[in-house]
Amino acid sequence: MTQTTDTHDDEAPEPDTSHLDDVDDGCGCAEVWEHLSEERAEASD
Repeated sequence: MTQTTDTHDDEAPEPDTSHLDDVDDGCGCAEVWEHLSEERAEASD
């Protein structure tokens, strides 16, 4: 018999997603990548 341990933690903190606040809901990975690239470019200026 195999024993399993329930490691699901309902009290885990939510990750910070503030860097995606300006990205539209439902957009694809290319749009997210483009948004993050633009933010990085602006930060390096």
